[in-house]
Amino acid sequence: MSQIFEQNAALRLRIFLEKNNKPSEFKLLTPDASTREYFRISWNSATAIACLYPEPFAEKEHNYLDLTKLFLDNHLPVAKIFAFDSELGVIVLEDFGDQILRDVLSNSDKAKREMLINNAISLIAKIQAATQAAFDTNSIASRLMFDREKLGWELEFFKTHYFETYRREKLSEPDDLALKKEFSELASELEIRAKVLCHRDFHAANLMIDKQNQLHIIDHQDARIGSVSYDLVSLLLDRVLEIPAQDWLDGKKRSFLSEREKLGLEKIDFDYFDKEFQLQTIQRCLKAIGTFSFQSINRGKTYFIQYIAPMLQIVLQAAGRLQRFPNLQRIIIQKLALEISK
Repeated sequence: MSQIFEQNAALRLRIFLEKNNKPSEFKLLTPDASTREYFRISWNSATAIACLYPEPFAEKEHNYLDLTKLFLDNHLPVAKIFAFDSELGVIVLEDFGDQILRDVLSNSDKAKREMLINNAISLIAKIQAATQAAFDTNSIASRLMFDREKLGWELEFFKTHYFETYRREKLSEPDDLALKKEFSELASELEIRAKVLCHRDFHAANLMIDKQNQLHIIDHQDARIGSVSYDLVSLLLDRVLEIPAQDWLDGKKRSFLSEREKLGLEKIDFDYFDKEFQLQTIQRCLKAIGTFSFQSINRGKTYFIQYIAPMLQIVLQAAGRLQRFPNLQRIIIQKLALEISK
């Protein structure tokens, strides 16, 4: 099989289609920051999405197969799997069309935007309601966690790629040590709060809208156990150009907590949750900035650069609300002046 994987994804897809007696025509779809390649194909008198992985996979150890079953069994709207070939690295999925929530939000009036965001918030609560099922079935997600090691690795990724890759500078030794200490504190506190199933990348580019205006979840293969606020931070604050008003954010937090209660999940005090939301905002947004820095420089995806300064401001605001992480605040203030002056 190694010889097949020396060929490009399109050739492997053609082999797969011939093997399954399906039409050989297909259309390449452009992924965002993925190592996978996606194609629209004909499948049983309709269309489907073929996902081509960069290497063969083992069925029982494959995150996407495992987590799709978990999500579908818990009535979460992810794509059904029609077929897969582990040796060719192919999975054929239900086709939800081309409407990404991010695009729809940018072209909708305020009322429709609010409705769609609230619908997405309710999905986060439903994902968390599947936490016990993840543990009961020994899902891969139940064996992965946003622990200190994982959270710390992501914060180090930010430090490396924002300062060294993107800004092409090294932190001074005192600043590096100061951030390490604050990042260790942040990761330790968030590890304690890691108790629920999280999508892990629940932003508006990973939600789709079908012809019936129903929301569907995609890219759920990295789900793991994390904080209650993790996916909400991602939905509300990932890739923003304008920082949301605090009153609006607080309203969405209250709406989310209410959705959880409707599903019979543990009631959480708002102030307790708000503190967690600020902590998670710092970690998640720094992680995203690291990714944007890496992608823009190493993979030429320069459209990510526009999000860096707003997300640094969001981190600064969160640290300020907590009245913590003074070294992080000081360094961000210094870099923000440079980002804004560009």
